[in-house]
Amino acid sequence: MILGVAVILGILFGLFAARWKKESWQPPTLRHSWLVVVFFLPQLLAFFLPATRNLFPDPLASASLVVSQFGLFLFCILNWRTAGIPILTIGLLLNLVVILANGGFMPISTETVSRLVSPDTASQLAIGERLGVSKDILLAPHAIIFPWLADRFAPPDWISYRFAFSLGDIFIGLGAFILLVFPARQAASIQKGSVHYVNQLNF
Repeated sequence: MILGVAVILGILFGLFAARWKKESWQPPTLRHSWLVVVFFLPQLLAFFLPATRNLFPDPLASASLVVSQFGLFLFCILNWRTAGIPILTIGLLLNLVVILANGGFMPISTETVSRLVSPDTASQLAIGERLGVSKDILLAPHAIIFPWLADRFAPPDWISYRFAFSLGDIFIGLGAFILLVFPARQAASIQKGSVHYVNQLNF
């Protein structure tokens, strides 16, 4: 959810900034973009597609999440000099650390869950088990390793759609926002680097 909002806002702000400068907005230029598709696919199948997510047992779902995170982290390293990517990479790393430390799923505390669902629903959830087919595993607050990196934040009560997000998600969203707002600067930077390289060859 945080990433989706960041992408929408990034495109809108990017279009506005480009129009203000009387420039055309272009999607960011990234190297090895196919890696995003390849490494997001395990998450898509294991957690998001209704037709496939119920087919993944917990160990396989966990492995899919970890492999996906590692792959996306690799993609970010390959694009490290692009605006927004360093911040996004930090977010991926924070999420990966807490996921690995807590058995391969993103931990969420009983306290956080109580802010998202009704008391009756919360009482029916089992500690130590996943929340349905999500990436979250329900743990007691004292049992979470690196609790400040877990899914511990929730939107204000006046927002009807309830969800939890982590510190890493905030960094990922911020990085994606910057990536989409300043694509022209990225393209100029890439072009400048190419010209410099050509000049070196000519020299």
